[in-house]
Amino acid sequence: MSSLDRVSEQQHRHKSGFETRAIHAGYEPDPTTGAVIPPIYATSTYKQDGVGGLRGGYEYSRSGNPTRTALEGALAALEEGERGFAFASGLAAEDTLVRSVLKPGDHVVFPNDAYGGTWRLFDKVQRVWGIDYTPAPVSDLEKVAAAIRPGTTKLVWVETPTNPLLNIGDIEALAALAHDAGALLVVDNTFASPYLQQPLALGADVVVHSTTKYVGGHSDVVGGALVVKDLEVAEQVGFHQNAMGAVPGPFDAFLTHRGLKTLAVRMDRHCDNAERVVEFLSAHPSVGEVIYPGLESHPGHEVASRQMKRYGGMVSFRVTGGEAQALAVCDRTEVFTLGESLGGVESLIEHPGRMTHASVAGTDLEVPADLVRLSVGIETAHDLVADLERALEG
Repeated sequence: MSSLDRVSEQQHRHKSGFETRAIHAGYEPDPTTGAVIPPIYATSTYKQDGVGGLRGGYEYSRSGNPTRTALEGALAALEEGERGFAFASGLAAEDTLVRSVLKPGDHVVFPNDAYGGTWRLFDKVQRVWGIDYTPAPVSDLEKVAAAIRPGTTKLVWVETPTNPLLNIGDIEALAALAHDAGALLVVDNTFASPYLQQPLALGADVVVHSTTKYVGGHSDVVGGALVVKDLEVAEQVGFHQNAMGAVPGPFDAFLTHRGLKTLAVRMDRHCDNAERVVEFLSAHPSVGEVIYPGLESHPGHEVASRQMKRYGGMVSFRVTGGEAQALAVCDRTEVFTLGESLGGVESLIEHPGRMTHASVAGTDLEVPADLVRLSVGIETAHDLVADLERALEG
């Protein structure tokens, strides 16, 4: 039995709580030294005991590296999947998945408010390869069903919550729609993280993560991941991961795994702080709309309450003064750092229309110009509220 098989077997025997799995799943203390943390195996190749005599299944670090194996086992355990796969970025994970399960001529149903980088991948890269897609709102089951092309649609791709409008898709219902059409349901779980939501348990087939975000959690490493439920799909993804080679190095895998161990405690603080920020923004006269699934006024609140543990650390809001005010607010904050990305311990602010979603300007996926997106960090909540108050008042 290879080390990959052993990790998969361990994680399914071990049905402990989330926090316990986050710390222990995927790795047993080193039998030689007793090291409780996976070492950084900074090696490209491995000595063979005779031709084909591999130790633990390792021959070359593109194909497998023990540090990466530990991370992949932990991710699979937390998402309750059969296999986890780590990549050099979230987009590398997405590209590998598409090439693993689709072929030219296939069709994808895609969120109409997806992350701009994912849209760019499908529209500018995969479409040239022969993959077509139809945007549909993830919160509208009838429109998703109408977008499906029986016999041609092979993937229903969902973000929930979406980026940056925080729309909510009913994972269980979307899985039924996809499966009835013979398609796989893919859920980008980056915004929720495995701590707040487990799509595979709700019927999804594949979970996608930009591990750069909440999984890594410290804005110091770029990475991506896929976790799959079906072993046949796992074989396809594993083959393409090795054949395409967009894997993380051992140090990146180490940093991501280290971040994963504190995911639960960080997410609780992210949620606590986000709720305080939402309360403040909801009462401010310069804010026209607050978008957060935890609000009862949010159209996806009931579904989010059913499938999420809490509502996350991402908050979007629209200002009454239009794009000029939105840009000014982004420029004035001091505790909130103006920057792209999300999910780190530090709070970030951005203008999606000019930054993360600039690539969808002029398309059906264009976001409102007066929209501001917050990634609420784990600083003192009072300081975050005071910073936003100063920025909104100019």
